[in-house]
Amino acid sequence: MTNTSRVLIIAGGLTHERDVSMRSGRRVANVLQQAGREVVVCELNPALLDQIARFRPDVIWPLVHGSVGEDGSLQALLEGLDVPFVGSNSVQSMLASNKPTAKGLLAAAGIDTPGWVTLPQSLFRQLGTTQVLAALEPTLSFPVVVKPTDGGSALGISRALDAEELRSAMVDAFAYGERVMIEQFVPGHEVTISIIDLEDGPIALPPVEIVTDDGDYNYDARYTTDTAQYFVPARLSGNEAADVSLVALEAHRILGLRHLSRIDFIVDAQGTPWFIDANVAPGMTDTSLLPLAADASGSFARTCTDIVDFAAADREPVALSAPVDTDAKSESEDWPEL
Repeated sequence: MTNTSRVLIIAGGLTHERDVSMRSGRRVANVLQQAGREVVVCELNPALLDQIARFRPDVIWPLVHGSVGEDGSLQALLEGLDVPFVGSNSVQSMLASNKPTAKGLLAAAGIDTPGWVTLPQSLFRQLGTTQVLAALEPTLSFPVVVKPTDGGSALGISRALDAEELRSAMVDAFAYGERVMIEQFVPGHEVTISIIDLEDGPIALPPVEIVTDDGDYNYDARYTTDTAQYFVPARLSGNEAADVSLVALEAHRILGLRHLSRIDFIVDAQGTPWFIDANVAPGMTDTSLLPLAADASGSFARTCTDIVDFAAADREPVALSAPVDTDAKSESEDWPEL
C-alpha cells in the first residue's frame, strides 16, 4: 500500500448521533494528522460537495453515524462522485444497516440470531395500538428487547419484562424511527468483534466484552457516564473466543462488507454466539469498541493509516444495480419465530 496524503472526513449530520459522529471524526483526523496526512473534517451540509471539489481528496472517510451515513445514501453519493472512500459500498451498507434485513440474511445462512418481529408505526396508526399489541403479546416470550430497525449508539433501545413495559418501550423506539423490531432477549456476555478487511483479507480483532452496572449498554453507558467496563480480550474460553470470531468473519463476508465493520453478539451460557447487529461505520471515539480492539492487537493509529491507504487504491466500478440473491428471503417473508 502507498501512503495517502489527502484525506477528507465527513462527520456530523442531522441525526441523533451527531455528537458521537463529530467526536469520531475529530479523533480519526488527529490520528491521521499525527501520521503526516493532510486531513480536512467536513460536516454533512450543503457546503460538502464544494469542499470535496476544492480539497480533491485521495480518499474520503465517511464517519456519519446512523441515518444517511450508514443506510447507503451517503455511500451512493460518493460512488456517483467516483471518489474512493472507506467502508462498504452503498448496496451492502443498506442491507447491513437495517437490522431485520441483516438478521434475515444471516439467519438464512445458518447463523444464530434471536427471533424477532418487525412492525411499522403506520400499522399502529391504522389498527390502533391496543389492538395490535393485544394480538401480538400472546406470541411473545418475555423479556424482549425493543429497538428501532435502523440507527446505532443504542438510541431507542430498551428491554421489556412484561406487556406494560412493552408499550412504553415501543413509544421510546418509535421516537427514533418509523419501524421497530421486537427481539427475543438472550442472556449472556455482550461481545463485539471488529473486522479489518484490507489486502490480506478480513481479520478479526480481539473480542471486546461490555459490562454495565444494570446490564444495559445504552447511550449513556457508552458516552456520558462511567458505568461501562470493557474487557479486552473478552472473558471467554479459547474455544468461545475462536467461535465468535469465526461467526463474525462469516457475517462480514455474507453481508458483503469491506475495509472495516463491527459485528455485535450475545454469547450465551453454552458458548453460542447470537448475532445482534452489524455496524458499517463503527464509532471511533475514546470509548468506542473498534479502537479498543485495535490498540489491544497493535495500534489504532496504524490501523487508521492502513485503512485509508488501502481504501484509496481499492476502487470498485460504479454500478446502478447489484446482483440479487434470489435464494435470500425478503423481510416480508417468514423469519424465525419470536
